[in-house]
Amino acid sequence: MYPEQTNTNPHLAKPAKIVYTDKATVQAYEGIKMVNFKKGFTLAEVLVTLAIIGVVSALTVPGLMNSYQKQTYVTQLHKVYNESMQALTQYQTDRFAVNLFEAGLNSQANVNSFVENYFKIINTCTNSLTPCFPMGYKTMNGVNVDSQFVVASSYVLASGASVRFLYNSNKTISIMVDVNGSKGPNIVGRDLFLMSVHANGMIDEFSSNTAPLTTAERNTLFNQCNSTAVWGCFGKILNDNWQMTY
Repeated sequence: MYPEQTNTNPHLAKPAKIVYTDKATVQAYEGIKMVNFKKGFTLAEVLVTLAIIGVVSALTVPGLMNSYQKQTYVTQLHKVYNESMQALTQYQTDRFAVNLFEAGLNSQANVNSFVENYFKIINTCTNSLTPCFPMGYKTMNGVNVDSQFVVASSYVLASGASVRFLYNSNKTISIMVDVNGSKGPNIVGRDLFLMSVHANGMIDEFSSNTAPLTTAERNTLFNQCNSTAVWGCFGKILNDNWQMTY
């Protein structure tokens, strides 16, 4: 049955009814009636919904934030890794050498010169870690770690990361990296890592073994990451394809 409308034209002796026969008009009219009779939410229903949303957020948001923060640390670490590999490759190429040590990375003075000439540096801490690095760190289980155990120059890169390249007598170079400089949390395996440039020019976990290290070797060294050592966590991240799974 179609809706009717009263014609209130005063010139007509008797009001006439106009019947809509157009299908679209009828459907529109029926839709208006349905909207007019649609019920809304009660205050109690709204409060219950908000309470449920609050509980779910409290359970999920901290985990999401933790995962996001870990990925931020790894992204910065990967950036320093890539920047270091590019600089080392360019250094060797510029000198037409067959390896880095033949190219001249055979003393602490030469290592410092390499960093100063092949990286974008915004601050230099000559023969010191501070203020490029903070005074100290903690391991993930809360043990204090003294970051001043080696005297060498430190640098803050344009990316905001702090680095210290140290030449070792076994023709390796250890790279101490704080991915966000002196900012917190200052925890080994979170924002502080130790990488190593091996004799073959590869960057891997800090170890006397030849790079690349095996998965088992890296996992063994990871056991030291939660002690008073600053090494071990980088290899674990390499094993897990640049993910912080611990």
